[in-house]
Amino acid sequence: MSGSASDSDTVVHGKVAMLPRHVAIIMDGNGRWAQRRGLPRVVGHQAGSKVVREIVEACAAKKIEALTLFSFSSENWRRPEEEVTALMVLLQEHLRSELPVMLKNGIRFRRLGRRQGMPGEVLALLDETERATAGGTGMTLNLALNYGSRDEIVDAVRAIAAKVKQGSLSPLEIDETTIDSHLSTAGLPDPDLLIRTAGQMRVSNFLLWQISYAELHVTETLWPEFGVADLERAFRDFAGRNRTFGGLQTKV
Repeated sequence: MSGSASDSDTVVHGKVAMLPRHVAIIMDGNGRWAQRRGLPRVVGHQAGSKVVREIVEACAAKKIEALTLFSFSSENWRRPEEEVTALMVLLQEHLRSELPVMLKNGIRFRRLGRRQGMPGEVLALLDETERATAGGTGMTLNLALNYGSRDEIVDAVRAIAAKVKQGSLSPLEIDETTIDSHLSTAGLPDPDLLIRTAGQMRVSNFLLWQISYAELHVTETLWPEFGVADLERAFRDFAGRNRTFGGLQTKV
């Protein structure tokens, strides 16, 4: 990058910083945010959903290539039925309200995760949102729903095994590219930066294959309190890392 910094640039030591191509975020802390205020957990989820638009728009303005948000894991079905139902309703409301924002910003929406087990009306709206934004030429927004990375890898292995059985693929032809192409993130660069809010030091079965070389940024900030200033801090942290990828020279 060269030239003077604009409002959408991240600046480190007076210079425009290198930004990640793909940002992944584990949006944690909605429940704790609500509990600390003596409120139902669903209120925390409502507050967290309002943050999503701000972060999506900020990343789109910085021309981030892809943003992946971990919204609902395959393990989250174990939560109380009332909370899960409220989350599904909130998701539908959010998709409807944010579609104009996505279209305005040229954002292409993708769903990650298994379809099995998802409510039919939710899947229909997700599919509709994907179709409506398919022509977007800006950032790709991935929403991980009913998602578990081990499930994703299992599904990829099954698909590859089926091709081997059919004779359309030789076992000796299977390499990293083959596996990449069978994951739900096929066609996207791997995440350069993984952000986790609420201070938990774990990756929670999220994009295990894809984050092999991602830089990790963990903040104590709960997701409903996470804002553009926090995102900027994560970007500055990323820009200050020496990314050697196992070698001696920094990879740009």
